[in-house]
Amino acid sequence: MTTVKSRRIEQRIDPETEELVSKAAAMLDESVSSFVVRSARTEAERVLARSDLTLMPAEQFDAMVEALDAVPWRLPRLAKEAERPRRFTRG
Repeated sequence: MTTVKSRRIEQRIDPETEELVSKAAAMLDESVSSFVVRSARTEAERVLARSDLTLMPAEQFDAMVEALDAVPWRLPRLAKEAERPRRFTRG
């Protein structure tokens, strides 16, 4: 399915960047516009995907897990729910 392109983005760039982008687009046999849009979309997806991650050193993660495991209280209702069969499974 082809999407209708109805929006426009304009940007100002320096001559060196224009030359770099033009050469890269030509190497891929793409228009500069297609190259820029594809590259921007790829980078946007990468940035947004990382927003769902929390990165920390292994030592910090281990300390966090240890602290969570050391909680003196239990949540019986939550434990009971966790034992129930899953309604959905990953394929």
